[in-house]
Amino acid sequence: MKFDLFTQVALRQDIPEYNLKKGDVATIVDYHSSSNSGEDGYSLEGFNLPENCAEIFITVGADKIELSAGEKIAVAYSSSINY
Repeated sequence: MKFDLFTQVALRQDIPEYNLKKGDVATIVDYHSSSNSGEDGYSLEGFNLPENCAEIFITVGADKIELSAGEKIAVAYSSSINY
């Protein structure tokens, strides 16, 4: 499935090394097409982590996200993570 920019999505799996959990909500801010017949990816921003007041920015494969029915989130600070 291809997602539109600025769509609210949720993680489909945990990313324990960054303390992100399945269901955490973020917004798509960029799309990355695969040039080698691999999987497309997305840059996500602004996870709704109650224990973390900072905004998080990560890049994930399309299979790691799904449409979210979660609440919209506020963002304040950015750090970069590629997954």
